[in-house]
Amino acid sequence: MKKILLVVMVVILFVLLAAGLVFGGIYNTLVSREEGVNSAWAQVENVYQRRVDLVPNLVETVKGYAAHEQETFQGVVDARSRIGKLDTSANILNSPDQLAKFQEAQTQLSSAIGRLLVVVEQYPDLKASQNFLALQNQLEGTENRITVERRRFNEAARDYNAFRRQFPNNIAANVMGFKNKAYFQADQEARTVPQVKF
Repeated sequence: MKKILLVVMVVILFVLLAAGLVFGGIYNTLVSREEGVNSAWAQVENVYQRRVDLVPNLVETVKGYAAHEQETFQGVVDARSRIGKLDTSANILNSPDQLAKFQEAQTQLSSAIGRLLVVVEQYPDLKASQNFLALQNQLEGTENRITVERRRFNEAARDYNAFRRQFPNNIAANVMGFKNKAYFQADQEARTVPQVKF
């Protein structure tokens, strides 16, 4: 009787130890992948911040040539201000709604910058200004970096979410409080096919 009890206890201990090791491995992998998502998000924030930092210089350069375009300037300043008020902590990654608000604010800033660049087309001297050309090149490079970093973020989020959803990882993730990460998505304007008429 004592031998059977001892064998049962050893088996139970072995099963608990094995389960602990499996859950520990899953936990460590989830932490590692979540940190990958957070790191990718930090890079997205970094390049968006670079764009936000370029905006005042761009506005001031254009103001010198087009002082009467106050409404356009104010639109850019307001869009930049709205971005500064948003929560961009890692919590945004667990909420598709918050991430959508962040994306909407970034889209509004992109639109405002686009309107500012349309104004620039009316001023040939400004387009030839070395300061403006340098800023425009920096802005273009930043937009390219934003695209690259958003793609990298989505890849990191995809890897994390896929691992989190696999069995038995999904059980461990739910028990340990790991949530799915939201993805960057194209805005509505990007989803509509442009009509080209000749």
